[in-house]
Amino acid sequence: MKAALALLLLLATARAEHRGKAYVRDKVCQEFQALGKEDFRTLTIIANSRKFSNATFEEISHLVHEIVSLAETCCVEGADPSCYDAGSSALSAKSCGAGSPFPAHPGTAGCCAQEGLEQKLCLAALRHPPQQLPRYLQPSNEELCQAFKKDPKDFADRFLHEYASSYGQAPLPVLLGSTRTFLSMVSTCCISPAPTSCFLKEKLERKTLSLLTLLSNRVCSRFTAYGKEKVTFSYLASLAQKMPGASFEDLFPLAEDAAEVFSQCCDSVAEDCMQKKLSEHTAKACGALVARDERFADCCNGKNLMQSYFCILALPPAPAPKLPEAQKPTNEQLCGEEGARHAKRYLFELARRHTTVPDAFLGKLYDASEKVRVECCSAKDSSACLDSKRQQMGEELHPFLEKANQLCGQYTKLNFLDFKKRLRESLMQTMPKASPELLGQLVEQRADFASTCCPPNSPPLYCAAKV
Repeated sequence: MKAALALLLLLATARAEHRGKAYVRDKVCQEFQALGKEDFRTLTIIANSRKFSNATFEEISHLVHEIVSLAETCCVEGADPSCYDAGSSALSAKSCGAGSPFPAHPGTAGCCAQEGLEQKLCLAALRHPPQQLPRYLQPSNEELCQAFKKDPKDFADRFLHEYASSYGQAPLPVLLGSTRTFLSMVSTCCISPAPTSCFLKEKLERKTLSLLTLLSNRVCSRFTAYGKEKVTFSYLASLAQKMPGASFEDLFPLAEDAAEVFSQCCDSVAEDCMQKKLSEHTAKACGALVARDERFADCCNGKNLMQSYFCILALPPAPAPKLPEAQKPTNEQLCGEEGARHAKRYLFELARRHTTVPDAFLGKLYDASEKVRVECCSAKDSSACLDSKRQQMGEELHPFLEKANQLCGQYTKLNFLDFKKRLRESLMQTMPKASPELLGQLVEQRADFASTCCPPNSPPLYCAAKV
């Protein structure tokens, strides 16, 4: 129920475009009255911290104070019907004023050039891009209790802001459940006579929910960045690199099933959508793959399904098997009804032959192949277009894959210090005249890329930009 009401809180203003000002006021007031001031305030912190993920705590606090005050003043029985509209107009004006205390956004000036309801709708639609790398780091038990005892309300508000902005791509019900149980754990254990054992017990109890929050933020970040088709390929390639002996027919249905889960649950307000559907998907994956691979069998053996899924995602790539050269699809196949599937099949074959090439590089290949397919299949002479592109991509493809495979292969096999030493040696051979300062910069740059983007669950947009 709370999750459904939270969605209304998030969508009320966007829907106002179709239903008018009274619709906004009525929905906000229904939520305020149903939830009560404190729960309404909590949801407002979470919603705006997700929406403005780069805002400071102070900026979010100013905005939340204004929204809650508006609801508190205008949603009481007997309030003037014009109260909410006048208050929200004043809030828009304050957003547009010089030195506004609210979260800054590049699009604010454009919204402020509009007037009336259009201005309010425009401001309400603004949002920051999600954080690529979650910045929330859980303090020690002692630090948690110290901050909690100093000011419980301030502690809760700061935690909600930091956690929601870091994991803002997780579905709202997952985020609500995770923050609620965390704050309950802190308030219980910090007044316990045995806080250490209390924290241990509570953390074990919320382990599945913590994993679900982490996992769903990762998969939904990728789904939002990639869309359903590309995320299907990304998932397929990941499975191919972990189990290169499996065929396209073995793995493609699982990739399609995972993408369907993400499309149904990332924006869902159903209380258990992500946990239920992801558990069902994991059961399918375990059923299909345990007999074929010992590592998958270990992941699926005796753990709950969320832990099994986390284990599968965290598996490092397997050594690449010796396979004949991948067969390229024909021009007729690429431009036929099943063209997208044939393109995915070929890229799948490349992924299982180059198991340490990271998602960011394979994603670039996917984008390039789709661009070529769309461009050439709509051309007058599609075969001539495809033949020309094949020649160009053929010259660039092998060095591109080998470079990525070597970098991430070394990162996977070596400890970090040895990896950086190997990088320096390699760069000294290819750039013998480079100064020690330049070499040092290049080593740090590539080591940073490898540590962030070679692991299987790397941030998609960040790593694509780094490639």
